[in-house]
Amino acid sequence: MRNFSLSDKTFDIVNKIFVGLITLVIVYPLIFVISASISDPAAVSTGKMWLWPVDITFAGYKRVFQNDAIWLGYRNTIFYTILGTIIHLIVLLPCAYALSRKEVMGKKYILWIILFTMMFNGGLIPTYLVIKTLGMVDTVWAIVIPGVVGAWSILVARTFFQQTIPDQLVEAAKIDGASDYYIFGKVVLPLSMPIIAVMALFHGVSLWNQYFTALIYLSDEKLYPLQLILRQILVIAQISQDGGGGPGEMESLVEQVKTASLVKYAVIMVSSLPLLIIYPFLQRFFVQGVLIGSVKE
Repeated sequence: MRNFSLSDKTFDIVNKIFVGLITLVIVYPLIFVISASISDPAAVSTGKMWLWPVDITFAGYKRVFQNDAIWLGYRNTIFYTILGTIIHLIVLLPCAYALSRKEVMGKKYILWIILFTMMFNGGLIPTYLVIKTLGMVDTVWAIVIPGVVGAWSILVARTFFQQTIPDQLVEAAKIDGASDYYIFGKVVLPLSMPIIAVMALFHGVSLWNQYFTALIYLSDEKLYPLQLILRQILVIAQISQDGGGGPGEMESLVEQVKTASLVKYAVIMVSSLPLLIIYPFLQRFFVQGVLIGSVKE
């Protein structure tokens, strides 16, 4: 068994304490929001609830899910996220792979053009005029097409291909008579699952959380994504009042304040829970894809 020196033991203890503090900083807000969403609002506002739920109530979730628009928003957001992520990968992967190959002529100029878009953009009004001219306002395409691929994604995926797909492997496949399409589909993509998972997760999270694009380009409420509907519930207070009594029953001001507090935390959980469920399944690929290329062989 290896004998550790005093400095090694000290470093190990300090490292564990540091990692523990970082973990606490990350985990505590999540536990607090979960507990606050099912606790008595008075206990939350007075500080009696600081970690675990107090006087458990599900009134906030009940009020949120009584709004039929929530389910429509979920359906629209899931559709936008899946469709947008698929289009993102279809555009990103061939582009990044092509720019990673040495034999592609003029790739340096193409990369400079791509980098230019990281520093400058057309602005909101010109972009809106382009979207309107293309007839995409009030359509699904206004959500999934703008920003379908970015310079950062191309550069990261290109670096991955350069450092993961050896030139010898591609040359051997070409000697065997494989075409570029066959090499990309049968050789490159199966070896690129980490970067595919990372790019899909990044873009999918962006699509799931976005509301500003929908706020600008959509006026039909049937096309609203979940985040825009949650914004309406939270900011514009469009909450269904069909909960505990008759349709004409008015809640007291105190009860409205309590319900608003519960709804605030419930809305956070409703919008975040799907991503929290999906992330553990992609974590292995995510970590590998992020770290790959950080150390050159």
